[in-house]
Amino acid sequence: MARIPAAPPLDGLKRQIDRHRREKPHGSDSLFVRETFRLERTEAREKARQWFDAWPKAAYWTEVESWRQLDGDQIEFTMRRLPTAD
Repeated sequence: MARIPAAPPLDGLKRQIDRHRREKPHGSDSLFVRETFRLERTEAREKARQWFDAWPKAAYWTEVESWRQLDGDQIEFTMRRLPTAD
């Protein structure tokens, strides 16, 4: 019966991932500009409208990337857009 080889050591991979994260903080190589807000529900809607008015979806790919409802009718959400319309 054939023997299944042991898994390779992952120490080198872990060091490489750690080095990459230190050199390039999360999100620094992204094409998008992101901003996270935590607002009351009506204020959150207004802030999203402001983003869509300032940076139209068709040109900047603006979108609500993620959102969640918190206690007390608070909404935490992340808006995302391209830095330019080029």
